Formats: sequence, C-alpha cells, structure tokens
Amino acid sequence: MNDSSDIKAILQSEASAELAQQAIAEEFGFFSDWTERYQYLIDLGRKLPAFPDDCKTDTNKVHGCQSQVWLLASGGAENMEFHAISDSSIVSGLIALLLRVYSGRPAAEILQTEPRFIEAIGLAKHLSPTRSNGLAAMLSTIKQQAANAAA
Repeated sequence: MNDSSDIKAILQSEASAELAQQAIAEEFGFFSDWTERYQYLIDLGRKLPAFPDDCKTDTNKVHGCQSQVWLLASGGAENMEFHAISDSSIVSGLIALLLRVYSGRPAAEILQTEPRFIEAIGLAKHLSPTRSNGLAAMLSTIKQQAANAAA
C-alpha cells in the first residue's frame, strides 16, 4: 500500500466523526512526549493525497493561516469530501487530523461535531498562536462549506 492509499484508508476507517476523534486521542496516547507527537503529525501530513497544482488558487486558499493552505470541498449535504494541503509539514499533519474527523461525513454531522480531539491530545497547549489561528481558520472553512452544502 502506498502512502496515499494509507491515508485514504485511515480517513475512511471510522464510522463517525466522534469515533475518529476517539481513535486520534488513543493514537496520540501511545507517544510519551511532544517530539514524538510532532513527528507523527509530520508523518500524517506526508501521507496526504496529492493536491492538484491548478487548484492552488486564491479561491481555495484558507485565509487566516500563516502557512499556505488550500482546501477543496466536494459532494453534497449527504456526504462531503474535503481535500487539502499546506506548504508546512506540521500544518499538513493538522489537515490530516481534520480530514479524518470531518471528510466523508454528512454536512449536519460536520456542523454538530466540535473538535474535542484538539484538547484531548493536548494540542491546544502545544501549538504556537499563529498555528492555533490557522487551525481555527481551517476548521471555520470546513464548517462554512458544510453550512453552504446544508443550506
């Protein structure tokens, strides 16, 4: 299995956003320190599927991130798919976590799901203010796309 197939399998392995968050918390619990957790984040980011260069447009750019982040939403209210990438390896790892929780879900579930995994794994305490702002911007973009699909 190649890296792109690995991440697709992970993204589609949990039946609900809540189960995905629980699995993320369990996985991060295996690591004893934040150096290992950051390495895991970087590894997750490296496994994101390729993002088409022609989609790296201002329309798809997530504003509010210090790093460059592009996010595409597809599907409808019944099943939304998200694809995203960043020029930062840690941010790409954060994207992988967000996609695992929110991609492949109905818009209503996306809107109802708060990202509890961020606090559960201690991420909120270990991100710089600019990365925290970027994470909030990515989450806001995902929720806005879901709201648009649900409307």
